[in-house]
Amino acid sequence: METKNKMITVEATVNAPVAKVWAYWSAPKHITQWCQASPDWHAPKAENDLRTGGTFSTTMAAKDGSMSFDFGGVYDDVVEHQHIAYTMGDGRTVDITFTASGDQTHVRETFEMESMNPEEMQRGGWQAILDSFKNYTETN
Repeated sequence: METKNKMITVEATVNAPVAKVWAYWSAPKHITQWCQASPDWHAPKAENDLRTGGTFSTTMAAKDGSMSFDFGGVYDDVVEHQHIAYTMGDGRTVDITFTASGDQTHVRETFEMESMNPEEMQRGGWQAILDSFKNYTETN
């Protein structure tokens, strides 16, 4: 019997309407601008087919060229402006909800923890990327 790893949740309220939040979350031209956990990293390439059964891949890399990796997976469920669920390449799952409230959108992202890094490190990294998204979306 397969046992799921512990789930971790990160969240942020973005000061932008849900249509803008959704567009900035899903368009590759925007993903490459916000998808990094710290200023010394960037996302030089992103591909996204946001539909149930579609795939995505984002290259995340250190700006000094010392390391990079592709983060990707397959969408299990997509409900425009409301919900995204996907399975990462390593089989872990992610569930994201977008809750609109006028000119604000609450983004709640729950992901399955991996076993190589401590929980707080994973939570911190995913929260930093979500905070980067919030900052980029609010200032563009």
